[in-house]
Amino acid sequence: MPDYGKRLQKSVEQSLGMPIRRRSFLKGLLAGGAAATVPLKTANAFSWETFFQKHYKEMTSKDKERVFKRIKAEVKKKYQVDPVILDPAPMDGVRFAFCLNLSKCNGSRYCVSACVKENNQGREPEMQYIKVIEMEMGSLNLERGDLYYNAESVPRDGKFYLPAQCNQCEKPPCTKVCPVEATWKEPDGIVVIDYDWCIGCRYCMSACPYEARRFNFTEPKVPQGDINPNQGYLSNRMRPKGVVEKCHFCLHRTRNGQYPACLEACPTGARKFGDLNDPNSEVSKVLKTKRVFVLKEELNTIPRFFYYFD
Repeated sequence: MPDYGKRLQKSVEQSLGMPIRRRSFLKGLLAGGAAATVPLKTANAFSWETFFQKHYKEMTSKDKERVFKRIKAEVKKKYQVDPVILDPAPMDGVRFAFCLNLSKCNGSRYCVSACVKENNQGREPEMQYIKVIEMEMGSLNLERGDLYYNAESVPRDGKFYLPAQCNQCEKPPCTKVCPVEATWKEPDGIVVIDYDWCIGCRYCMSACPYEARRFNFTEPKVPQGDINPNQGYLSNRMRPKGVVEKCHFCLHRTRNGQYPACLEACPTGARKFGDLNDPNSEVSKVLKTKRVFVLKEELNTIPRFFYYFD
């Protein structure tokens, strides 16, 4: 934030008599200046450290240690859970990708349930990164697909099932529109979001052609017993109200040599995940031997989520 913005923010805080969340203040600036910054009822007692936390890319190891300690304390206080805050770095020379065999997907939505559980997604209201669309055999018209089919009676004759989530684009339009650089593409191809920097403007949601991003209109609710304590700073840690989130290829798992949760839950082996730079990876072999396609190829976003039929 420019020096002028910091002075303006400090002035507003002094007027209110309390600190303001950075995302609320910046959103107010975008909406029309100090007068529109934040209603009194939404101002809360975030610490000065939280408000002026450095951008993730500018943090030193000591900065991260301090920030992660604060996040642990916040999660412990709010959810009575002791989390482990993970921050695995991208692996050199790796380009992660997904391949999905539509001939094998049976529409069970097990992938959806596993994703929700692994990534601490809100249950009330329900948050899901993956949507599964029931399609007419021989058609790829997504607009005519059914998102609300009965998953207890699948697969159905004459239908196939198309799961969709963040495509981790090579040229992601979502990152270009973020006014505070709260979302960006990592060297391994994963598009991430820093929830502490997101101001909730939702420009990224409008820019995403795959409808892959979700916004927390209310405080996410996750039952204490369902909380996954292994939480990545840029992936599945507990999120607050007013931020955007999405699939991140389970980077807290995949950067440590594990598969994404959705793949492990797939009952038919329809999902393949791996490194495009490795000629012996499953995804590389699929691209060499199958006729793959991507969604909305004409937009030139260059997705790293491929589909194919046997």
